[in-house]
Amino acid sequence: MTPQMLKGLLEGCILKIIGDGETYGYEIVEKLTKYGFQGVSEGTVYPLLIRLKKNKLLNYKARESPYGPKRKYYSLSEEGKEELENFYHTWLELRDVIDLVFKDYNGGDHR
Repeated sequence: MTPQMLKGLLEGCILKIIGDGETYGYEIVEKLTKYGFQGVSEGTVYPLLIRLKKNKLLNYKARESPYGPKRKYYSLSEEGKEELENFYHTWLELRDVIDLVFKDYNGGDHR
């Protein structure tokens, strides 16, 4: 998967994870890994969180952590909720189109 494609998909998935309930960066990384995004690190996720916040899609609150410095807990802004909805509908449309293109594909088996 190309980095640009991955970045776009990760943004949508991050919005969904945050939309499920207020969470912090490292927990997002753990959930993405659990869902199968292998190799996704904090170094990938944190710049995306900064970008999403800059684009006014996220709110955050700093809270004390039992394990060190304060953590930023993210939640979706109203714009973030709209963006999540748009991402999901776009994903469904794209998935349907790609499914149509590959409907008769047999995995390269040209026998």
